[in-house]
Amino acid sequence: MSSSRIRGFYQLTLEERLEIVIHNKGLTDEETNILTGNKAFPMALADSMVENVIGQFSIPLGVAANFKINGNDVFVPMATEEPSVIAAASNAARAAYDLGGFFTSSTGTIMRGQIQVLDILDPHGAKARIYENKEEILANCNLQDPTLVKLGGGAKDLEVHLINTVRETMLVIHLIVDTKDAMGANAVNTMAEAVSPLIEKITGGRVVLKIITNLADKRLIRARGVFSAESLGGPEVVKNIVSAYEFADADPYRAATHNKGIMNGITSVVLATGNDTRAVEAGAHSYAAKSGRYRSLTTWEMNEEGNLVGSIELPMAVGIIGGATKTHPVAKAALKIMNVTSAVELAGIIASVGLAENAASLRALSAEGIQTGHMRLHAKNLAVMAGARKENIDLIVQKAVSEKDLRYDRILQITEEIQKEG
Repeated sequence: MSSSRIRGFYQLTLEERLEIVIHNKGLTDEETNILTGNKAFPMALADSMVENVIGQFSIPLGVAANFKINGNDVFVPMATEEPSVIAAASNAARAAYDLGGFFTSSTGTIMRGQIQVLDILDPHGAKARIYENKEEILANCNLQDPTLVKLGGGAKDLEVHLINTVRETMLVIHLIVDTKDAMGANAVNTMAEAVSPLIEKITGGRVVLKIITNLADKRLIRARGVFSAESLGGPEVVKNIVSAYEFADADPYRAATHNKGIMNGITSVVLATGNDTRAVEAGAHSYAAKSGRYRSLTTWEMNEEGNLVGSIELPMAVGIIGGATKTHPVAKAALKIMNVTSAVELAGIIASVGLAENAASLRALSAEGIQTGHMRLHAKNLAVMAGARKENIDLIVQKAVSEKDLRYDRILQITEEIQKEG
């Protein structure tokens, strides 16, 4: 297994970084050309994926280095337009690498589908009748996807909830479906729609909504890591990080930005693999509020050695089959780079990146402040905005950093000065 711990990876040229990934992961020429944009993404394929296609919108794809997850070294593809996200994840992963990296666990691949039933005269009686007919309902669900059932998945159970609204007590049935290596929305929605006539017959009510829920609380992923205090900047920084986490866990205003930083990492990997970013984000944020108050998705502690111990738990409804994961050539290449063989394995990688991203953000906030590192990386964008030629960008950024002045107006002045001299 090739090591993901490559010193100075960010200092390599684009061509050198690409060559490392190609060599380590055995990418074909076609996969390489798709990744680099040398082979255009087919417009016909784009037209088959979404409606009213007129073009494409490209987002940079980078790889985070230094990740060791469950003992395996992993290069993690991340698609993002925001500077510092990939660098931050790589730096935090480096702080955990020599202490074992990241370790993950999962509750499985169970999704919920909801069937809303209205106009019921005897909701408690209807609830009982649903449970009495549970086996018939599940059997009808599983008729909809024999392939999933053959793979060991399918509808496994159901729950019945009585929801009191301002106007009535509605009955909501939760189909409990194991979707295996698929995200599962299509399978679950098909089952919910197919059994609705039977539900109406049993309850005497009227079915309206029949759809998956993105609060996938039976599809949780957990990741844990220990981060070296020395790598983070010392014991005081560790104490400050723990204090920053406690602030986020107690105050929803801080928690919103705290969790946004986590999702910077998570969404980048979800997007790179062709999974549904909105579904994952909705699940994460709703799970953060499961106690009735919006809280941190992570926990941070100091162990007896003075190192930082972090953990994260959240729903992670992602797949490696179906949808764009098997349609989009870049998504397929991203999965190959990570060498994932199951949806659970992919979820563990994504959660580990979220934990690393949070560690990096809290470390920056607890030490020099978030803008120092972020603006240094953003300075490249500012130089481009200022009209810098490619050969002058690094010199312009270096001068701005040495002056500790990363404002656009100053970078514009530096750009004009350097390019006038050149």
